Amino acid sequence: MAQITRREAREQAFALVFEMIFNNAPVEELVEGAAQCRDILVDDYARTAAEMVRAHRDELDSVIDRFSTKWKPHRLPKVTLGILRLAVCEIAFLGTPVGAVIDEAVELTKKYGGDDDPAYVNGVLGGYARSLTEEKSGDKDVG
Repeated sequence: MAQITRREAREQAFALVFEMIFNNAPVEELVEGAAQCRDILVDDYARTAAEMVRAHRDELDSVIDRFSTKWKPHRLPKVTLGILRLAVCEIAFLGTPVGAVIDEAVELTKKYGGDDDPAYVNGVLGGYARSLTEEKSGDKDVG
């Protein structure tokens, strides 16, 4: 398989995470479907990220709920929910640099979401990122 960029792998991961919102099939089944129906070979990073989102969905939604000022996760547009789940997962469980994750999440949202969604995604992820910085520095007085 030709090497793909992290951005392309992240977009594949988003597609899998988005599909999981509608189809509770195992990630491997979704990957096989991508290969058979769309002739897409899913990158290992995308597969791992999607598996981690599935394994930690409730925790991810809890983070999204904590930093979302407008909507509860179940009320978010599905594109926005998928992007936020993936981004929080990358930060919390995959050790991906926070700045890169936020930038890429905003770009995915610009590509697939509504006009107001990129600023919203940036705000939720920015709040989460600030909380992590505050936790590391010992300022745990944030609600």
